[in-house]
Order: sequence, then C-alpha cells, then structure tokens
Amino acid sequence: MSKPIVVSLGELLWDMLPTGKRAGGAPVNFIYHASMNGAEGVAVSAVGEDELGDELVEAVKAAGIDSMVQRNAWPTSTVEVALKNGIPEYTIVKNVAWDHILYTRELIATVEKADAICFGTLALRSPESHDTIIELLRHAKPGAMKFFDINLRGDHYSKELIEELLGLATVFKINDEELVMMRDMLGVEGDDDAAACRWFIERYDLDYIILTGGSAFSMVVSRTGESSTIRTPRVEVADTVGAGDSFSGTFTGKLLTGSTLAQAHRAAVNTSAFVCTQQGAWPAYPQEGIPDYCHIINGD
Repeated sequence: MSKPIVVSLGELLWDMLPTGKRAGGAPVNFIYHASMNGAEGVAVSAVGEDELGDELVEAVKAAGIDSMVQRNAWPTSTVEVALKNGIPEYTIVKNVAWDHILYTRELIATVEKADAICFGTLALRSPESHDTIIELLRHAKPGAMKFFDINLRGDHYSKELIEELLGLATVFKINDEELVMMRDMLGVEGDDDAAACRWFIERYDLDYIILTGGSAFSMVVSRTGESSTIRTPRVEVADTVGAGDSFSGTFTGKLLTGSTLAQAHRAAVNTSAFVCTQQGAWPAYPQEGIPDYCHIINGD
C-alpha cells in the first residue's frame, strides 16, 4: 500500500541560535515529522545561490527530508533566535529567497498528487510567494487536507491574509495566544475554548481545528463534533523550537494512515513532548519509539 503524500509550502531557513546556526522553517519541520509518521513528504521552498543555501540544501538532504528547493538570486533566509527559558523569540529578515518562490509546472504536478498540503502566514508575506502558494492550493485534488498553521510571527501577517487562508483550509491550527489575538481581529465568538473552536469550524467550513495551550493542554475538535483534549506532559525542556510543527506533522501523518482523531492527537502530543527534550526540530526518533508521555501525565 502506497504512503499518503504530504506537501508543505513555505519557508526554509537557518535559525541563528546562541549556540550556532540550525536548519529549520515551520513547513520543513512539519514534513520531517509527517514523514516519520507514515507519510511521504515533500517540502517546497527556495534558498539563495550562496554558501548558506548550499549548506541548507545539504542539511535537508542529510536529515532525510525530500524537498523541491528552488535556487534564486535573493539571499538564503536567516532568523535570529533568542531563547528565554527555552522559549524562542524570532527576528525575521525580509526579502529573502523564499519570498520569491516561482509558480512552475513541476510544483503544480506535485501539489495535484498531495493528500495533504501544509501552509502558514509567514511565507505569504510577499506578493510573489503569496500568489504562487495561493495558485498551488487551487490545484489541490478533491478531498485533500489543507492544513493551515497560522504561525504568527512579528508583523508578517494581516487580517485579510488570515481570512483568505481560512477560506482555503480544511484544518486550522492555532495556539492560545493567537486565539486571543483572533478574538479581537476576527470577532471570534464563544465564552470558552471549545465554543471558539466550534465558531471557527462553522464560519470557515473546517474539518478540524487544533488549539494548543503550551504547557497546559491541547484540543482537537472535528466538524462532526468529535473532540479530544489532552493535558500537556511535563518534560525536561531542551528547547521548544519546532515543537508545534512536530505536533502538526505527526497528527497529519497519523490521521492520513488510519488513526482515529484521539489516536492521532495522542501521538502528536507525545512527539511534541519528545521534541522539547531534544536540541533542534529534526531529532532522530528513538529505535524503540517515542515514549508515551501522555500515559505518564494523564494516567490512562
């Protein structure tokens, strides 16, 4: 039986950490973990025709991530990352290579085969990549999952962009801090988190919404009314870079390969907890499998 195909569209970059540079970018992180959880993943992005671009392409290949990386005349993206108590804060440079992803027949053919497509706000900040990604999403086959991780960074988004992407999405992922922002920006209704999730599903015709609450909880709600809420396991945190992306990639891979909502959610929480204990967003998975941190914290 062939694996489901998952494609991500967006940024590929160097996170410039106090300890040195590390390859990353939310869509590529997503693909790594989707691939580790039963999917065949392809990360679509662009890097510069420079030494940093050469190194980034090699890093992606060394991690076993399949990619379609365009090369262009703009610089390879670097992001300054400051860690405060393990929590990353980002300073993102504008007008870099992934701001100029070209719309090509090769990309169209890849997206047309995809069972799931992941995207966020950051890579659509520029007109060129915005238009490319929007057009590619229109080539998604009927029934394909379109996973929108809002992933707000700095001032690289707008109300209009968020509503445009919600209109294209079938799955929406947001964290508790972003939900507070969306209540003001979009007029989200509902006195509690579950009601707010149902508001998004009804307003934007979503199949699923995922709400992550950092160290407290995460919640997944489906169009059918099925839901799952899990307390966040307590682990010794190395850093949290890529933890949310690992959640998204794992949930997608598991759901596409036949797991129930509750099973996919639990696997996603466990992967995210594991990633927090490791340095970097692409850690090698343990040979014996990722521990069931949920069993430890939730006692089931």
